[in-house]
Amino acid sequence: MTRPTLAPSPMPARSFLGLSSALLWGYAAIAFFMTGDGLEQAFLSDYLVTDAGFSTSQAGTLFTVYGLVVAVAAFASGVLADYFGPRRVMAIATVGWILFHAGFLAFGVMQHNYAMMLVMYGIRAIAYPMFVFAFVVWISYAAPQNRLSSAMGWFWCSYSLGVGVFGSYLPSLSIPWMGAIPTLWAATAFVAVGGVMAGVLVRGQAPSASGERSVRGLGTALVETMRMPFDNVQLAYGMIQRIINQLSLYGFIVMLPIVFVRDIGFSQERWLQLWSLVYLVTVFTNLMWGVLGDRIGWVRTIRWFGSLGMCAATLILYFTPVLAGPNVWATAGAVVIFGFAIAAYVPLSALMPALEPSRRGQAVALLNLSAGASQFAGSLIVTLLWDRIGTAGTVIALAATYLVGFALSFRMKVDEQALAKVENERATVPSTP
Repeated sequence: MTRPTLAPSPMPARSFLGLSSALLWGYAAIAFFMTGDGLEQAFLSDYLVTDAGFSTSQAGTLFTVYGLVVAVAAFASGVLADYFGPRRVMAIATVGWILFHAGFLAFGVMQHNYAMMLVMYGIRAIAYPMFVFAFVVWISYAAPQNRLSSAMGWFWCSYSLGVGVFGSYLPSLSIPWMGAIPTLWAATAFVAVGGVMAGVLVRGQAPSASGERSVRGLGTALVETMRMPFDNVQLAYGMIQRIINQLSLYGFIVMLPIVFVRDIGFSQERWLQLWSLVYLVTVFTNLMWGVLGDRIGWVRTIRWFGSLGMCAATLILYFTPVLAGPNVWATAGAVVIFGFAIAAYVPLSALMPALEPSRRGQAVALLNLSAGASQFAGSLIVTLLWDRIGTAGTVIALAATYLVGFALSFRMKVDEQALAKVENERATVPSTP
């Protein structure tokens, strides 16, 4: 295959805690795009079951199919961004998202056609990881290499600001005002703005492939990428950690809109505000853990604050309102703990490309595959267990997965300066006349 090549490394740009000015509009684009993509997150399952009359298993299946497609598309996005360039991939993803979201609403939800909902929602699932994870590849090339964990922290900060803060909070205002369906249609405006920003305003060094780009060459790159975890077991460990990272988050997206409203007694508006608080917290904690990861160690941050933190936080978030009832302040405290813990996995976004500095786009593709697999696995766990062992049993099962991650972390090793060393070597090699 043709290898991605880099232009000669420029002088390090000024940055604030790893925030590169060249990528600033890209971070803004992520926030806008994920606002649109996340508008549905905290109420769609409840709407489908309570208002549209679908069963909980049908809602769970819809999210499971979505997660499966996201997993595959997330993997492909890293390789495609490395091969064709992240700007092009992000532009195509924007158009695809808008088209198939419109199909999901017009031919699926509004016609009460479950088959069309599965098809359109499943195809639309390709666009979200293509957009956001192509930008992760861009960051791995353009951000300050010695502050990569911090730069990835800014990415997840923007992601959380979009999908959670605005994506979850805005429906609490718009649904009482104009209803659920118009709220879902409004999502296209946010996605369009994010797409324009990414296509026009983002600067910064990006991967470029030498030689002719072909379908055959792309296929070779994808196959090579799939072999990498077998050649480098540390990549496999990182992938497993990334899958575990958000199992509770995606499991809770299916369960909690129903449990908190129907069983515990929160109003839908209050539930949406509580769920948006998860992401409001992660706006700050993503950056915090990114910076701390650069200082106290990437693996150490994941082990003690990610694995053990999420095991406890998963249990706390569910059992606090179960014991205290629909107590807003007690539940908000549990939400804050959850938001602190889930963000402690941010250093994984720096760790994976550092394991393969010369093939960082492909390493990010494996990270992306794992992120999508996390969404699929979280939904699948709920779909398989919820009706069989109940809500409490399912929550305990989700929490237990983080203990597996804790044990695995003791086998993880990475040179945190690997990317900076590669860039320094490139900078010192004299250019060929």
